[in-house]
Amino acid sequence: MVTMKLTKKSHACVRLEKDGRVLVLDPGGFSEQDAALGAEAILITHEHADHFDEDRLRAALDADPAAEIWTLKSVADQLAAAFPGRVHTVGHGDTFTAAGFDVQVHGELHAVIHPDIPRITNVGYLIDGGKVFHPGDALTVPDHPVETLMLPVMAPWNKISEVIDYVREVKPQRAYDVHDALLTDLARPIYDRQIGALGGTDHQRLAPGASADV
Repeated sequence: MVTMKLTKKSHACVRLEKDGRVLVLDPGGFSEQDAALGAEAILITHEHADHFDEDRLRAALDADPAAEIWTLKSVADQLAAAFPGRVHTVGHGDTFTAAGFDVQVHGELHAVIHPDIPRITNVGYLIDGGKVFHPGDALTVPDHPVETLMLPVMAPWNKISEVIDYVREVKPQRAYDVHDALLTDLARPIYDRQIGALGGTDHQRLAPGASADV
């Protein structure tokens, strides 16, 4: 069985490596400046700045003429003209292969922030048949078993009871925190304890730059 290396970057960004190839998800404005560099494939869940930073993506595509992006229409429309043939539009139900990773697209809408704020589109990505699932800014439950769930642990659109219930519904083998830049060091032990005790799965947190084999 091929081992996949998962590296947590700041906030919602995750780097996956397998067989010497690299895929990066959501290298947004809260992530490291070089978060997208060196990636053969980049997946973006939605257009919010903490997940999508146009300058970071342009730098990555300029640095590697073979690098490509898969994302939803609202993001693709901002990049496709500058990088013809290298920016691919995807939506719920689509499947594709990127940098040697098999990807399934799940979900359609961003979680509700407030009823007065219009909802935008959002997609999640299921990698290699359920090895990893990154839902973006939504509590999407894929119709497939998940080994490693990237858990959006703290956001303006969620609360801890919803996060716990989401883990219970997905039933992953393990959950790693993402979307955590707004979570203070004071609050982290509380979240760790409650999600770990009530979620029903192995809940872990990686510091930015730390890695795990999945």
